[in-house]
Amino acid sequence: MAAMTAAATRTPQHSSALVLFSGGQDSTTCLAHALARYPRVETLAFDYGQRHRIELQARLEVLRALRQHFAAWSARLGQDHVLDLAVLGTISETSLTRETAFQVEASGLPNTFVPGRNLLFLTLAAALAYRRGIQVIVTGVCETDYSGYPDCRDDSMKALQVALTLGMDRRFLIETPLMWIDKADTWRLAEQLGDASGVAGGGAALVELIQEHSHSCYLGERGQRHAWGYGCGACPACELRARGWAAYAAGGAGA
Repeated sequence: MAAMTAAATRTPQHSSALVLFSGGQDSTTCLAHALARYPRVETLAFDYGQRHRIELQARLEVLRALRQHFAAWSARLGQDHVLDLAVLGTISETSLTRETAFQVEASGLPNTFVPGRNLLFLTLAAALAYRRGIQVIVTGVCETDYSGYPDCRDDSMKALQVALTLGMDRRFLIETPLMWIDKADTWRLAEQLGDASGVAGGGAALVELIQEHSHSCYLGERGQRHAWGYGCGACPACELRARGWAAYAAGGAGA
């Protein structure tokens, strides 16, 4: 983990980043990662008719808390953007955009998979980054703790980075700080980033911020507070987050 901390906090060559920020555990950790590295950071979310629309409100609470508790990061945190992507919900028959039970499809993919979601997200993010003069796009996709989504794979990210760079004639970097770590290590990374922020007790403060304000539950449930945060406790996102928290709290691996 020491090597990961050094990589997460060393001074990069680039000066600006756009973070795909849904307000969940992963994207909040990615936002902290970007704020630790880049002098200028902006955030982007998408409204695509997701069942867990409460995340759009939760993300504002995360931004407010970050500004309040991490002064150095607050100075780097720039404009927040939300794009209407309702068409994605219209063409997607998935359990994230329809009132259907979570299950695994005949294809082997869970029905939480929204086809093309990350491809569209990153394409629109690159268009916005182009207009805003931003060089780096940060996203929380991961191959270690994931549901088999093909648009979360490292190969997909590398191919898309090439396509966006060629198609826009602008050399973009798609950064994936969580690609090779599990949920337990995502909690640990948040703690390490908070500790390196210059705020006394920053590690514990950032972990608590993620527990209290971030939202990952697919059902949008925030009525029950668990050790790892709010959620139904039964959907795939809650189960994954809970397992990672248990391993983090016990000091073990989270896979």
